[in-house]
Amino acid sequence: MPELYDVAVIGSGPAGMTAGIYASRALLKTVIFEKNTYGGLMALTDKLENWPGEKSIAGFDLAEKMHAQALDLGAEFVSDEVLEVTKLDDGNFSLNTASGKDFSAKTVIYAAGSLPRKAEIPGEKEFTGNGVSYCAVCDGAFYRGLKVAVLGGGDSALKEAIYLTKFAEKVTIVHRRDEFRAEKITQNEVRNNPKIDFVLNSVAERIEGKDFVEKLLVKNVKTGELSELAVDGVFVFLGYIPETKPVENLVKIAESGHILTDSECCTNVPGLFAAGDIREKLVRQVSTAVGDGAIAAVAAEHYISSNSK
Repeated sequence: MPELYDVAVIGSGPAGMTAGIYASRALLKTVIFEKNTYGGLMALTDKLENWPGEKSIAGFDLAEKMHAQALDLGAEFVSDEVLEVTKLDDGNFSLNTASGKDFSAKTVIYAAGSLPRKAEIPGEKEFTGNGVSYCAVCDGAFYRGLKVAVLGGGDSALKEAIYLTKFAEKVTIVHRRDEFRAEKITQNEVRNNPKIDFVLNSVAERIEGKDFVEKLLVKNVKTGELSELAVDGVFVFLGYIPETKPVENLVKIAESGHILTDSECCTNVPGLFAAGDIREKLVRQVSTAVGDGAIAAVAAEHYISSNSK
């Protein structure tokens, strides 16, 4: 029989680690699963400039602090991918992992976050790792003195473009509209950066090159005109796709692909909670993910208490 945990947290981003911290503080036996590196997308963020109490903090540094705190409080971290969550007849949950090991828990807090959305254009797959990237912090240093394109117009795209100017000679933002969706303060920073150019009302059509990326074919959505950008790299930041597969047969999912919950992060399945970017909600930031994690852990504690009487 698998060891029974009080709380199983799937995902170790800010929502997952906060849930682990709160659950552990409540003296609940807690396990946190992470298939990649703890911290999630937060750990790949160069600077967080809207984290309360910090003018600026590196995402990785904040992730390390959260990880250390969760460990100190007794949370257990497991480096494994949860493939499927099943609700058992006794009310507990079974978690099947990629390693083949099964786990059991009284409650599950699902905080798996999202995956980067692909551009889905010719050349993207072929040049991934050879000029196509989805992480400026991971790969930006490879483009020192070179020219790169950034696809997207949201907060992530603009912030990553700013980060890339540390290395690249020129950064060109390609966006399908003539206005950005990012925070105004970020838009101002981008527009005032002499290293950043813009190709607006345009979409990427094709990535070309020999062994590495050499150019990006761009189409103006208003005129249909095609043009070429000579670039050494293409960074794709077109949003994120919720990673719901392990629980998709259990929970209700919104049209956006995010999990539907109530104000206490409860899904339609008793004992199964969702927190962070995976939830259907208005704002997806580190601060809101942390709030979700705290709420979900407290709700899980209440659920366990009410079902143990």
